[in-house]
Amino acid sequence: MIEIIAISEAHIESFHRALDTVARERRYLAFLEAPPIVSTRAFVLDNIANGYPQFVALSAGEVVGWCDVVRKARPVHAHGGVLGIALLPAFRRQGLGERLMLRALDAAKAFGFRRVELTVRRDNVNAIVLYKKVGFEVEGCQRAAVQVDGGLHDVVMMSVLF
Repeated sequence: MIEIIAISEAHIESFHRALDTVARERRYLAFLEAPPIVSTRAFVLDNIANGYPQFVALSAGEVVGWCDVVRKARPVHAHGGVLGIALLPAFRRQGLGERLMLRALDAAKAFGFRRVELTVRRDNVNAIVLYKKVGFEVEGCQRAAVQVDGGLHDVVMMSVLF
Protein backbone atom coordinates (compact mmCIF):
# COMPACT_ATOMS: atom_id res chain seq x y z
CA MET A 1 0.00 0.00 0.00
CA ILE A 2 1.21 3.48 -0.87
CA GLU A 3 1.02 6.05 1.92
CA ILE A 4 1.04 9.81 1.26
CA ILE A 5 2.32 11.90 4.15
CA ALA A 6 3.99 15.23 4.81
CA ILE A 7 7.74 14.96 4.43
CA SER A 8 9.88 14.81 7.56
CA GLU A 9 13.58 14.96 8.21
CA ALA A 10 13.61 11.16 8.36
CA HIS A 11 12.67 11.02 4.65
CA ILE A 12 15.50 13.20 3.33
CA GLU A 13 17.91 10.45 2.25
CA SER A 14 15.18 8.40 0.58
CA PHE A 15 13.80 11.55 -1.09
CA HIS A 16 17.30 12.35 -2.36
CA ARG A 17 17.64 8.86 -3.88
CA ALA A 18 14.26 9.15 -5.60
CA LEU A 19 15.12 12.64 -6.86
CA ASP A 20 18.38 11.35 -8.30
CA THR A 21 16.66 8.42 -10.02
CA VAL A 22 14.11 10.64 -11.76
CA ALA A 23 16.66 13.34 -12.59
CA ARG A 24 18.92 10.80 -14.30
CA GLU A 25 16.08 9.93 -16.68
CA ARG A 26 16.91 13.34 -18.19
CA ARG A 27 13.30 13.96 -19.17
CA TYR A 28 11.13 15.18 -16.33
CA LEU A 29 13.07 17.48 -14.00
CA ALA A 30 15.21 20.59 -14.25
CA PHE A 31 18.07 18.52 -12.83
CA LEU A 32 20.19 15.97 -14.66
CA GLU A 33 21.15 14.49 -11.31
CA ALA A 34 20.15 15.26 -7.76
CA PRO A 35 21.90 18.19 -6.11
CA PRO A 36 24.30 17.29 -3.30
CA ILE A 37 22.59 15.74 -0.27
CA VAL A 38 23.40 18.85 1.80
CA SER A 39 21.40 20.97 -0.67
CA THR A 40 18.52 18.52 -0.66
CA ARG A 41 18.55 18.49 3.14
CA ALA A 42 18.50 22.30 3.23
CA PHE A 43 15.60 22.40 0.74
CA VAL A 44 13.48 19.95 2.74
CA LEU A 45 14.26 21.51 6.11
CA ASP A 46 13.44 24.97 4.73
CA ASN A 47 10.11 23.69 3.42
CA ILE A 48 9.32 22.15 6.81
CA ALA A 49 10.38 25.29 8.72
CA ASN A 50 8.26 27.54 6.49
CA GLY A 51 5.27 25.21 6.41
CA TYR A 52 5.40 24.84 2.63
CA PRO A 53 3.45 21.85 1.34
CA GLN A 54 5.71 18.90 0.59
CA PHE A 55 4.27 15.42 0.50
CA VAL A 56 5.94 12.10 -0.18
CA ALA A 57 4.50 8.81 -1.37
CA LEU A 58 5.97 5.91 0.57
CA SER A 59 6.13 2.25 -0.37
CA ALA A 60 7.69 -0.03 2.24
CA GLY A 61 9.06 3.08 3.93
CA GLU A 62 10.87 4.37 0.84
CA VAL A 63 10.02 7.55 -1.06
CA VAL A 64 8.60 6.62 -4.47
CA GLY A 65 7.18 10.03 -5.34
CA TRP A 66 6.72 13.55 -4.09
CA CYS A 67 4.91 16.81 -4.65
CA ASP A 68 5.89 20.17 -3.19
CA VAL A 69 4.81 23.78 -3.51
CA VAL A 70 7.45 26.37 -2.67
CA ARG A 71 6.82 30.11 -2.32
CA LYS A 72 8.19 32.33 -5.05
CA ALA A 73 11.07 34.46 -3.79
CA ARG A 74 10.19 38.03 -4.72
CA PRO A 75 7.66 39.91 -2.58
CA VAL A 76 5.47 40.85 -5.56
CA HIS A 77 5.16 37.14 -6.42
CA ALA A 78 4.97 35.80 -2.84
CA HIS A 79 1.24 35.04 -3.17
CA GLY A 80 2.26 32.22 -5.50
CA GLY A 81 4.11 28.97 -5.31
CA VAL A 82 5.90 26.69 -7.73
CA LEU A 83 4.85 23.05 -7.86
CA GLY A 84 7.31 20.21 -8.28
CA ILE A 85 6.23 16.60 -8.66
CA ALA A 86 7.74 13.30 -9.73
CA LEU A 87 7.29 9.57 -9.34
CA LEU A 88 9.67 6.68 -9.72
CA PRO A 89 9.01 4.85 -13.02
CA ALA A 90 7.36 1.78 -11.46
CA PHE A 91 4.77 3.96 -9.71
CA ARG A 92 3.56 6.03 -12.67
CA ARG A 93 0.16 5.80 -14.38
CA GLN A 94 -1.57 4.42 -11.27
CA GLY A 95 -3.30 7.59 -10.03
CA LEU A 96 -0.60 8.34 -7.49
CA GLY A 97 0.48 11.60 -9.13
CA GLU A 98 -3.07 12.90 -8.97
CA ARG A 99 -3.37 11.93 -5.30
CA LEU A 100 -0.08 13.66 -4.47
CA MET A 101 -1.02 16.80 -6.39
CA LEU A 102 -4.45 17.09 -4.84
CA ARG A 103 -2.94 16.83 -1.34
CA ALA A 104 -0.31 19.44 -2.15
CA LEU A 105 -2.79 21.81 -3.81
CA ASP A 106 -5.22 21.54 -0.89
CA ALA A 107 -2.34 22.34 1.47
CA ALA A 108 -1.17 25.20 -0.76
CA LYS A 109 -4.62 26.75 -0.67
CA ALA A 110 -4.84 26.31 3.12
CA PHE A 111 -1.36 27.84 3.44
CA GLY A 112 -2.65 30.96 1.70
CA PHE A 113 -1.21 30.68 -1.78
CA ARG A 114 -3.45 32.35 -4.36
CA ARG A 115 -1.63 30.90 -7.36
CA VAL A 116 0.42 27.78 -8.05
CA GLU A 117 2.45 27.45 -11.23
CA LEU A 118 4.60 24.86 -12.91
CA THR A 119 6.54 24.23 -16.08
CA VAL A 120 6.52 20.99 -18.02
CA ARG A 121 8.20 19.87 -21.20
CA ARG A 122 5.74 20.05 -24.08
CA ASP A 123 6.46 16.43 -25.02
CA ASN A 124 5.36 15.23 -21.55
CA VAL A 125 1.77 14.85 -22.72
CA ASN A 126 0.65 12.55 -19.89
CA ALA A 127 1.69 15.13 -17.29
CA ILE A 128 -0.03 17.97 -19.14
CA VAL A 129 -3.27 15.97 -19.27
CA LEU A 130 -3.02 15.32 -15.51
CA TYR A 131 -2.30 18.97 -14.71
CA LYS A 132 -5.34 20.06 -16.70
CA LYS A 133 -7.45 17.42 -14.93
CA VAL A 134 -6.67 18.94 -11.52
CA GLY A 135 -7.34 22.49 -12.69
CA PHE A 136 -4.17 23.88 -14.23
CA GLU A 137 -4.47 26.02 -17.34
CA VAL A 138 -1.86 26.65 -20.02
CA GLU A 139 -0.44 30.17 -19.85
CA GLY A 140 2.12 29.92 -22.61
CA CYS A 141 5.05 28.12 -24.15
CA GLN A 142 8.75 28.88 -23.91
CA ARG A 143 10.28 27.70 -27.15
CA ALA A 144 13.58 25.79 -27.00
CA ALA A 145 13.78 26.57 -23.26
CA VAL A 146 15.46 23.34 -22.16
CA GLN A 147 18.53 21.69 -23.63
CA VAL A 148 19.29 18.09 -22.75
CA ASP A 149 21.92 16.02 -24.54
CA GLY A 150 22.06 18.55 -27.37
CA GLY A 151 18.30 18.50 -28.01
CA LEU A 152 16.14 21.57 -27.45
CA HIS A 153 12.69 21.21 -25.89
CA ASP A 154 9.76 23.57 -25.50
CA VAL A 155 8.37 24.16 -22.02
CA VAL A 156 4.69 24.75 -21.27
CA MET A 157 3.87 27.19 -18.46
CA MET A 158 0.73 26.33 -16.48
CA SER A 159 -1.01 27.67 -13.39
CA VAL A 160 -4.03 27.24 -11.17
CA LEU A 161 -5.64 30.07 -9.20
CA PHE A 162 -7.46 29.78 -5.89
